[in-house]
This record gives sequence, C-alpha cells and structure tokens, in this order.
Amino acid sequence: MEKKFSLAAVAEPVVATSTMNKVTGLFILMLIIGLAAGLFSFIAGHHQVYNNTREMPWGVLISGYAFFAITSTGLCLLAVLSHIFGGNRLAPLANRMVWLSIITILGAFTLIGMELESPWRMLLYNVTSPNLTSNIWWMGTFYGGAVAFMLVEFYFILNKKYKLALALGVLGALTEVAANTTLGGVFATMPSRSFWAGAQLPVYFLACAFMSGAAAAIIFTHLSVRMRGQKMAVTTFDGLQTAGKILLLTLFLVSVATVWRMVDFYVGGTAEGRLAADALLSGPLSTNFWIFEVTIGLLLPISLLALTRLNSVAAMSTAAVMTLVGQFVARYDLVVGGQLIPQFNGYRGMAEYLTYAPSAAEILVVLAGTGLVGAAYILGERFFGRAFESMESH
Repeated sequence: MEKKFSLAAVAEPVVATSTMNKVTGLFILMLIIGLAAGLFSFIAGHHQVYNNTREMPWGVLISGYAFFAITSTGLCLLAVLSHIFGGNRLAPLANRMVWLSIITILGAFTLIGMELESPWRMLLYNVTSPNLTSNIWWMGTFYGGAVAFMLVEFYFILNKKYKLALALGVLGALTEVAANTTLGGVFATMPSRSFWAGAQLPVYFLACAFMSGAAAAIIFTHLSVRMRGQKMAVTTFDGLQTAGKILLLTLFLVSVATVWRMVDFYVGGTAEGRLAADALLSGPLSTNFWIFEVTIGLLLPISLLALTRLNSVAAMSTAAVMTLVGQFVARYDLVVGGQLIPQFNGYRGMAEYLTYAPSAAEILVVLAGTGLVGAAYILGERFFGRAFESMESH
C-alpha cells in the first residue's frame, strides 16, 4: 500500500529556533508593512503615492519584478537540468531550488500586483479577453503557467513521485524560458526606446537568469546549513562548487555582453541610445552603473571566485550576494535608463534627462517582496527541510 505524504516526515524541527522565529517574524512584518503601503496606493492613487509619471511610467517596482522573475527562471532551469541528468554534483541543491523558484516568482507577483492600478482587471481580462499580439499578455500567462507547473512538481517531490515531478519540472522550465525571454521582449520590441530596442535583451535576460539562479542557490544552501548548525556534507559542498562554476562562467559572459551592449550604442547607434548610455557611463546613473552594477556585481565576484578557486564556501556566498546586489541595480538601471531621455528630446526648453527616485511607498513594496521570499524560505526549511536534503534519484 502506497504511503501517504506526511508533513512530519519532511519537517526539520531543528530549524525552529528562537532566533529563526524572530527573523521570520521580521520578514513577515516587512511583508505586512509593504503590502499596507501598496494597498494605500489603491486608495490615495498611485500617482499620489508612487513617483512614476506619464513620462516615466515604470520605476523600481518594475525593475524589482524583473529581478525576482529572472532569478526564479534561473533557479527553475538549474533545478530541472539537475533532475534530468540525475546523479550529478548539483543534485543536492535541486529540490531546494524548486522551492526557491516558486517563492521568488511569488515575490515578483507581489511587486507587480502593487504596481498595477487595477490588478484584478488583469486577472479577469487575461482570461476573458486575451490579446495574443501583446508581449505583456504572453509574459503574464507564461509566468502564471510556470507557477502552476512548479507547485504541482513540488507536490510530487514531497510525495516522492519523481518521474511525475520531472515531467512537471520540464514543463515548468520551458514555460519559464518562454516567460523570461518574453519579459526581455517587452523591452526589446519598443522602437521608441532606443536603449531597450533590439534582439539582445531576451538572450541577455536568459544569461542573467542562470547567473542569478546560481547565486541564489549558493546563498540559500549555505544559509540552510548554517541555520541547522551542522557541518556541511561533502556532497553539498560539491554542489556549491558546481553552482560556483556556473556563476563564474555566467559572470564572465554577462560582463562581455555588458561591454558590447555599451559599445553598440556608440557604433552606429541612435542619438537617443547614446544619451541613455551616457546616463549610465557619466550621467545620473553612473554611480549605480560603475560601483554597483560593474564593480560590486561583476568584477569583484569574478575576482573573488577566481582567487579562491571555489574552495571557500564563505567566498562563494559573498560573491553570490554581491552578484544579486549588482543584478538588482542592473535591472533598475535598465528600466530607468530606458526612460530618462524625453520623447521630445532636442526641443528648446526640454531637459536633457528626466528625473526619477523611488518614493518611500515604492521602497516599502520592494521590501514586501523581499519579506515574502525571506519568510517563505525559512518556513520552507522548517516544514520541508528533509525533502530538500533528499538525494533520491529523479
């Protein structure tokens, strides 16, 4: 007779310490305060609470959404690749990556839900009145489908039905790739925004997904060992080293892509595109670009991983944290940088650059998404921890 799923069989009571409970409470408080700020925007009006304008309609909530969504894609892809090729060194991280992929996309949905003025209309008309020519419609549909596939996959993992889990994981990964590249297409198919237009962004987003996913896998796996107070298993360390190799490779590839993306604006690019690139290289976004996106997000992680030769867990985790910080700022620079140039640039009396800074409410909503991910991660370790450590073959 088939044994039914038991929460007690996969729960990890050792995680339920006083410290972890307090940290979970802090994350939940962040979520509640951020949601309150977002809900207030529906009452007072988004134009009153957020600093978006008609000229710059997208801000930190869109960039934060893109950051969480891209990270979710990377985690999902790494997990399914590990499950398909069972017995590889990344396998000890795979089940946890499925859960992380689910909660990061839910964090993304939290931000986009608070950013839209009428999210309930999106839910209604996405089904009753689909626009098959809209990249945004396809993006939302793909991400919604990916969440459904991954939730069922995770259910099968908990019930040790690994063949079914693998099938759902493959469907989820394919849907995530479609969603991720369509997200890039939302920007890339806007010819009026020269900083975004072009075929490179969908592929660039996919490379960033693998990079962010590997970084998140390293950080959260390391934290899971620390919160248990146990010595890291050799197989887990081998998995972290494999994720570190993926991180190092993708850091290099994204660095090359970043260089050539900038070169392209100055070799045959449009005047508006060059002005936007100037904003990053020497203008209002230059601190973001050079310090956070390039130095902290790319150069320092590459140097740290190369110098330590992936033999230090602390070094890999530090590099992973810096990578995610750089990626968050990179998404912000991309979203805001593409809108800084006025549509009527060059007219007398028109400012060279528009201005934008996130409002307090926008920052709180971003913290809500972060709080959701943080709380769900710890609760996942508490209630599903033994399933994450399972080495059974898929």
